[in-house]
Amino acid sequence: MTADLFDATAMYEEDYLHFFATESKGPTHGPLVGTAYREDAAVDLVWRLLELAPGMAVLDLCCGHGTMANALAARGCRVTGLDSSPVFLERARADATAEVEFVAGDMRALPDWTGRFDRVINWTTAYGYFDDATNRGVLGEIARVLRPEGRVAMDLDNLTRFLASVPPSRITSALDNGDMLVDRHHLDPLTMRFEVERTVIRDGRARRLTFVKRLFAFPELRDWLVAAGFDEVAGFGEDGEPLTAEHHRMVMVAGRS
Repeated sequence: MTADLFDATAMYEEDYLHFFATESKGPTHGPLVGTAYREDAAVDLVWRLLELAPGMAVLDLCCGHGTMANALAARGCRVTGLDSSPVFLERARADATAEVEFVAGDMRALPDWTGRFDRVINWTTAYGYFDDATNRGVLGEIARVLRPEGRVAMDLDNLTRFLASVPPSRITSALDNGDMLVDRHHLDPLTMRFEVERTVIRDGRARRLTFVKRLFAFPELRDWLVAAGFDEVAGFGEDGEPLTAEHHRMVMVAGRS
């Protein structure tokens, strides 16, 4: 384990659900995060790119409040969702309409699940929150829990589109009652860490927090995946077509033999 770059418990808690697990569905960390996929498009995309089928064992790594995990379980997959946020897991269990094993855990050190899963999903920029050595270690953990010929899909910001469109600051989410999130952005080009200072305004009170995520270009993350034991690494946009500079999202799909 390494020292965290920011306080994740302050970030991923009830305020986050208040703004992002509602009908507002505003963007989170960058342009169109969470809104690049309409209705069931994200689930359909994962189903197609990972060639999912009912009965497959699937790990939703950093499952958040369970939207993807619950949807895949409803389609017949045997789903395990892992997240570090008790608040998110409570919401995920409450929303479940099919059986899902929701587990509290840390993506840096997964349970004794070696070779347990046919597929792993890491969705909506849920990767890149540690130092580089630890981020690479997470890929090794993903490879460890996959069965031979298993595959992973990772949904991240598309670097070229992200850098061209993200403003220095913005109102990230605003609800009709006046609650809002205001973000100030800073990119460290030496580390490619995108740093956000967030002000949460809710019920007339304000609090501040910070979070940091690593930005990746396709060739870099492809090489990291290969070093972790994956092959057949491909990149797609949010429409499932080969990745271009115009896509909002970068979906990495990798298999291991």
